[in-house]
This record gives sequence, structure tokens and C-alpha cells, in this order.
Amino acid sequence: MGWTICKNTVASLFLCLLFTQCKKEHKHVNTPLFPQSKKTIVVCEGSLGNGNAALTLYDRDSNKVYDDVFMNVNGQPLGDIFQSITPMGNYYFLCVNNSDKVWVLQKTDFKIAGSISITKPRYILPINDQKAYVSTLFSNKIVIIHPQTRSILGEITLPAKNAEVMTLWNNQVIACGWDTTNSHIFYIDTQTDMVIKSVPVAGKAPQESFMDKEGLLWVLSGDAYNNIDAVFTKLNPTTGQVIKTYNLPPRTEVIKPICTKNKDSIYFIEVQYDGSIQNNGIYRMSTTASDIPTQPFLAAEKFQYFWAIGIEPTTGHLWIGDPKGFTQKGTVSVYRQDGQKLQEFKTGVGPAQFHFAE
Repeated sequence: MGWTICKNTVASLFLCLLFTQCKKEHKHVNTPLFPQSKKTIVVCEGSLGNGNAALTLYDRDSNKVYDDVFMNVNGQPLGDIFQSITPMGNYYFLCVNNSDKVWVLQKTDFKIAGSISITKPRYILPINDQKAYVSTLFSNKIVIIHPQTRSILGEITLPAKNAEVMTLWNNQVIACGWDTTNSHIFYIDTQTDMVIKSVPVAGKAPQESFMDKEGLLWVLSGDAYNNIDAVFTKLNPTTGQVIKTYNLPPRTEVIKPICTKNKDSIYFIEVQYDGSIQNNGIYRMSTTASDIPTQPFLAAEKFQYFWAIGIEPTTGHLWIGDPKGFTQKGTVSVYRQDGQKLQEFKTGVGPAQFHFAE
């Protein structure tokens, strides 16, 4: 089982319809003179086994698109499955999953400053200037790194495999184990780097967590590939008391939930790989809602699905990534909060995550 291999492989089987034409003309350029403000970094996974991951850069002031930045700057491929990007200090840390590598790039020019060899790195959570946690796939390990020296400090052993997105809370890290046999989240003391307790959640295979404006913890569980339906658990992070559970549509892949800036609403993606349109698109709900919305905020078209979602901090605009079945260049579309589409541009293969730099 594995998020990258299972989901990327299944996704690659289906070619999506072409999106609508962009409203603005975007100039694609290959130059080392990158903007130093108001840029959006697009993490492009690439297709599994093809080594075609890429970093696309978008200048929000000029509407310029910078293609394949890593290759153009450093003269070598980024690798196989670009999973996530994390800013720390003057550097970006890039987890390249199937290449077993974390690249360290200078923020100013995207030149390689170093690398760290880690087996199947997924996501990085900064703890402080001298420590960060790296989640990994296919193991029960979280790797501890020193961001400044780029060295490995140690490992944390979890009771379940496939740690995914981690949440920092009250000097503790809450980790999910995306394992079909697991129905718990794990609390790690950041002083001792030890698991101090586990808390049960609804469903199995917890994969992501986040906090809302009331200080309640939301956990997304599920694995459609292995016939485990998705569910949100809302709980008190101190006591572990479950406040509410939200059951999502059966046999639907649910991915990448994010909170709005004021943390009173969330967006998430529902995916259907078979080309159908039911339970397929971008969904929005209040953190106090009584149930999951039945109608999407942005519906996917037939033979289309979405793979990335981000909220631009200064404007609240919604950025959506369409992987086009991972068989061609993807597209990113930008929407206002009322659903009006503002613009669209092409990216590398498989746009999967956004980082907004002001």
C-alpha cells in the first residue's frame, strides 16, 4: 500500500478533458532572474517511475510562468515524485519521494545548496531552527533532521506505518499513520522525540490533521484504493474526546483538506478516477457545519479530477491543480471566493501542492 504508488498509478490510467482556455495570456520563460516577491511555487509530482517531477514558478505580478525551474537552474532532473516543499530559513526543502532524497535549495535563485538522503520522504514539519521532522512512506519512522547542517539527528518509531502530514500543537507533534490497520493518531513530545500517547479516531488509515478556530483537531481518515471509506473526526486535542464525525461518500477518494486563513471553513477534494462526475470536485464547508456538503463548490467535469488545492494568503483566491491524468502537462486555475475563475496556466506534470511567497 502507498499513497504515491497507489494513487499516482491509478490516476495515470485516466486522461482528463482539456480545461477551458485561460482568461489571461501567460508568458512562459526560462531564466534565472526570478521574482523575489509575490510568487507561487507549484509542486509538480510527475508520473511515477518517469523521473519527470518539476518545479513550476508563477509570478503573480507579471503573470509570467517559469517552467521546470530546478532543471533550468541546476542542469539536472529534480527526480521521481516531487511530494512537498517546506520553507525553512533561507532555504526550500523539497521531498522527492521515489528518489529517496530531500533537496535543499536557496530561496533567492533555486540553486542546490545541499541534499539529505532519506528513504521515501513525504512531508517536513519544522520544530525549531535546529530540528525538523520528516515523515516517510512504507515504514513506521519519522526522521529527525537538523535544517542548518542538513544532517540526520535520529528517528522516531511510530506504532503504525506511513506517517503523512503532521501538526505542531503545544510543543507536541500529532502524527497520522496512513495504515489500513491503524485507527489512531500519535502524540510526540518535541523535547524528547518520543511517542507519549495515542488517541483513537473514526475510521482507519488517518492521513492528515489540522486545527480549526476553536482549537479543535480535525483528522481525515480513509483509503479508497483499499475500500476504506473516508471520514473526518473532529476532536478535543487535549482530552481526545470526539466532538463529531463526518462520513464522506462511499468509495470516494478524499484528499488534501485545508483551512481558510481564519480557520472557520475548510476546503477538500473528492476524486473519482472512473471519469464520473458524482462526488468529484472541490468542496467547501464551515467548521461548525452539521454535515458534509452534497454539492461541490467547484465541480469536476466528466473524465476530470483535481489534485491540488491552495489558498492565496493575501487575496483568499483559491488555486486548483488539474493533473490531466498525469499523461501531459497539468494546469492550475485560480478562482475568487465566489467561484469566478480568474486565470489558468500550464505547469509540469501532476500539480500537487502550492507554496505562496509574499
